[in-house]
Amino acid sequence: MDLRHFEQVIGFNFKDKDLLKQAFIHRSYLNEHKDLTLGHNERLEFLGDAVLELVVTDFLYHKYPDKPEGDLTAFRAALVNAVTLSEQASLLAMNDYLLLSKGEAKDKGRARQFILANTFESVVGALYLDQGYAVAQQFITQTVLVNDEKIVSQSLAQDYKSTFQKKAQEVYSQTPIYKVLSESGPDHNKRFVVGLFVGEEAIAEGQGPSKQEAEQEAAQKGLEDKSW
Repeated sequence: MDLRHFEQVIGFNFKDKDLLKQAFIHRSYLNEHKDLTLGHNERLEFLGDAVLELVVTDFLYHKYPDKPEGDLTAFRAALVNAVTLSEQASLLAMNDYLLLSKGEAKDKGRARQFILANTFESVVGALYLDQGYAVAQQFITQTVLVNDEKIVSQSLAQDYKSTFQKKAQEVYSQTPIYKVLSESGPDHNKRFVVGLFVGEEAIAEGQGPSKQEAEQEAAQKGLEDKSW
């Protein structure tokens, strides 16, 4: 895999090329290429997620000194959710470098979006290890944070969970809860079914590759069912 063009696009030249390559290796790929010496990208994703959260949190803390913790949490969620990160990954053409199993490569839907978001975090983790915190911070700033106000406003407008919670508290004087009804699929392709409840009343169900996305879908359906 030749990643020189990708390095040119992001503006950083890796010292350890294998580290960058590993950021694009999905777990499913190893099932069909057992002789590959590099591992999959999940450890890099774990590290990148932490670096991303710290950089974004620090940015928001200083940009919005008068905002309470709840607002900052919502802003951060808007900037680091799967939709935002997968969009940034697509803009950087990360999909062109992904190493996936044949079956996984055929799926172009929500599962691919989730994989792209994880890959973005893996690249952040690889940058941090190879170049240090300052470079990882620069990469996050020029991709995720460059349009922070636009991303936050759009995402908050689509935050169905927050909207449903406000309406439920107004109408029922209760806070809705979400319960995982089922969980299926292998680690690299999970499928969650989540139920939305207000008290004992079952309102709606949602599905997704993560609990958060399943909850958002359940809340969206709940708003539609209640005509809120």
